[in-house]
Amino acid sequence: MYSHSMQYSILEEYIVPSGEELFHKFLSLLKYISENSPFYRHKFSKENVKIEFIKSLEDIRILPFTYKEELRDAYPLGLQAAPEEKVVRIHSSSGTTGKPIIIPYTQKDVDLWIDLMKRCYMLAGLTNKDRIQITPGYGLWTAGIGFQLGAEKLGAMAVPMGPGNTEKQLQMLMDLRCTAITSTSSYALLLAEEIKRRGIRDKIHLKKGIIGSERWSKKMRARIEEELGLESFDIYGLTEIYGPGIAQECRLHDGLHYWSDLLYFEIIDPITGEILPDGELGELVVTTLSKEGAPLLRYRTRDLTRFIHGQCACGCPFPRIDRILGRTDDMIKIKGVNIYPGQIEDLIHKVEGVSSEYQVLLSRECGKESMLFRVEVENAHDPCFRQTREKDIKKAFHDLIGISVDVECLNIGDLPRSEKKSKRVIDTRDI
Repeated sequence: MYSHSMQYSILEEYIVPSGEELFHKFLSLLKYISENSPFYRHKFSKENVKIEFIKSLEDIRILPFTYKEELRDAYPLGLQAAPEEKVVRIHSSSGTTGKPIIIPYTQKDVDLWIDLMKRCYMLAGLTNKDRIQITPGYGLWTAGIGFQLGAEKLGAMAVPMGPGNTEKQLQMLMDLRCTAITSTSSYALLLAEEIKRRGIRDKIHLKKGIIGSERWSKKMRARIEEELGLESFDIYGLTEIYGPGIAQECRLHDGLHYWSDLLYFEIIDPITGEILPDGELGELVVTTLSKEGAPLLRYRTRDLTRFIHGQCACGCPFPRIDRILGRTDDMIKIKGVNIYPGQIEDLIHKVEGVSSEYQVLLSRECGKESMLFRVEVENAHDPCFRQTREKDIKKAFHDLIGISVDVECLNIGDLPRSEKKSKRVIDTRDI
């Protein structure tokens, strides 16, 4: 039986810093990057930043933001702030939308990251008796190796499968009786559907799923939990910061705890850049307080969330943010209306018989824009049922978002599945 006091006891070795301690950590970071980071020395000189003017945490707001475009421009190793002999590894973003961002790590960075991953496993109630199957990718991506080293730090058995090869994944789940899995939500759903199709649910022994890397809806989460028979935990991370593990849900699932002894979080208005009051939705900004290889100051993540007030009832003293509710750059603009994927997911959650899986196709013909919303529904083979659902979804779009769309209801499993992240929006308007 899980207890709140037990969760607190397993994390009590980690101390939440006071405001004064945070400020001193911030000053140490500013001194470090001023002396060691060519990237920030140039940035501070260009923007006329005087770190001696920073006298309190309140003054942090006058420091400049760091943007993803700047990190790309620093390719390949312009972010490196540690001497060559201290750099033991690099990781990189995918670079699918431009030059990849390369992040150097010192051994201290690696050790701290591994410890963050261990904390996340502990928040989920995992112990050294668990067997953790790791499905995210290895190589330059941070996920696979981060999950593996965190599991080993915990003392659990790591099963480093990596992505793909679903046949082998299922075999290992059954033969090794794995109790936990780490995955993207898209691949977790793919595995769940395959297990259901093969009728091998009784041979799967999963209890926990640590799932992240992409936004996932309540309906998708419910399907994964029901079909895999596990409790899922939303984990958050960025390659630019450490990788996965900078925040995660506890077993009360009331927001994600973040590690404020190593990271400083702010929530800002994505338009004005002003710091928002606690509880308001805005863009997450992260400062790394202890990184050596490539420290970041006020990095704009483009992820939308909010701070959650008060200490969690689980007893974990670390502060919380809400689940990531979208990104500032994943907005769809169609017919003059701004739509976030989160709004679509909330919409389909309200319509009975509609699955979590959808696809948005945006097109333009003779200057006229159109949006086709394709979604999987139960009993789509029944023409009468399908037409009713299409009508319900069209009405929901009109009532809740204020836009008219075309709707196509498909059978469960008709939309493509992914071993990585699902591509939900296909925009051909500028092709």
